[in-house]
Amino acid sequence: MADVFDMIIAGDIPAYKVYEDDDVLAFLDLSQVTPGHTLMVPKTHVADIFEYDEELAARVLSKLPKIARAIKASDDKIIGLNILSNNGEAAGQSVFHSHFHLIPRYADDTFDVPMPDHSETTAEDDYRALADRIASHMED
Repeated sequence: MADVFDMIIAGDIPAYKVYEDDDVLAFLDLSQVTPGHTLMVPKTHVADIFEYDEELAARVLSKLPKIARAIKASDDKIIGLNILSNNGEAAGQSVFHSHFHLIPRYADDTFDVPMPDHSETTAEDDYRALADRIASHMED
C-alpha cells in the first residue's frame, strides 16, 4: 500500500517541491515548524534508516548538504539548521517511509529540541560497555 510520500513522489498528491533528482524528492513540510521546513524523501521506498543499504544511503544522504545549503541561502535570517529523522514508532515516526526534516533556525524562533543530559549519572564503565556493545555490531 502506498503511503503519502509514495503518492507525492508519483505526482498523485501535489507538493511544493524544492529539489528532485533520480534518488530523492525534497518539498516543503505543510507543518512549517519554521519557515522553510523541508522534507527530503528517497524515491526508493524504505521504511526507515534500518532498511538502507550502503549504495542507497550514499545516493540519498549525500543530497542533504546540497538541500541544506539551498535552504540557508534562501533567507539571510537563517542562522542554523536542524536535520531530524525519526526511525520507528517509538521514535515518533508517523509516516513509515524514510524521511529527513530540514528545519531552518532563526534567532527568534521558538522551536526546541530538548536533549536530556545523563552524564552525571553515567559511570565510565557504563560508557565503555555501551561503546563496546555497539562497536561489536558494526558491519564491515
